Amino acid sequence: MEPAVSAHLSAWENFYLITGPSAAALTGLQFVVIALVAEIGAGSALSVSAFGTPTILHFCTVLLVAGILTAPWATLTGPGFLIAASGVAGVVYMVRAIGRARSQSTYTPVLEDWIWYVAVPVAAYLALIVGAALLPGHATLAMFIVGAVVLLLLFLGIRNAWDTVVYIATAARERTASKSAEPAIPAEPANAVAASPESSG
Repeated sequence: MEPAVSAHLSAWENFYLITGPSAAALTGLQFVVIALVAEIGAGSALSVSAFGTPTILHFCTVLLVAGILTAPWATLTGPGFLIAASGVAGVVYMVRAIGRARSQSTYTPVLEDWIWYVAVPVAAYLALIVGAALLPGHATLAMFIVGAVVLLLLFLGIRNAWDTVVYIATAARERTASKSAEPAIPAEPANAVAASPESSG
């Protein structure tokens, strides 16, 4: 490993030793969120793919980048290529998520949803591609760009997971309220048929 490469990677080692495991732990919590969605029936397969699965993608991207940049690379070309590929994959997946968000009918996204679930993630993955492209020639700047994207994806995943939990809690409360507001249908007495004129005649 070249001294310059080693210096750049070792300087960020603690950063990725923190963000990587954090993303892994938060991925497990997102599975709990999806289980709650399924339990109360608050989302279809398309809505989960549009709003829940991208959060898993964000956390997994953070974990992947952390793994890439803590490996003992001889040059920065290899990690640059892999991180760029991760960014491209993220953009492609988000384009597919846009289609799913438009196709699903369980929930109608508002402007805030399009910003946090679509615009910000796409911008983050595009920035990841830029940082990866700069990595071999401008390592210091590139490492800060990639590090900023990693933090953005981490906090974006937390924000979107929390938004999903709030939606679940609201949907569950509204369902409970609607059920309690339904008028009770009085049960027909057991001897009503026997006492009716038709039966006696």
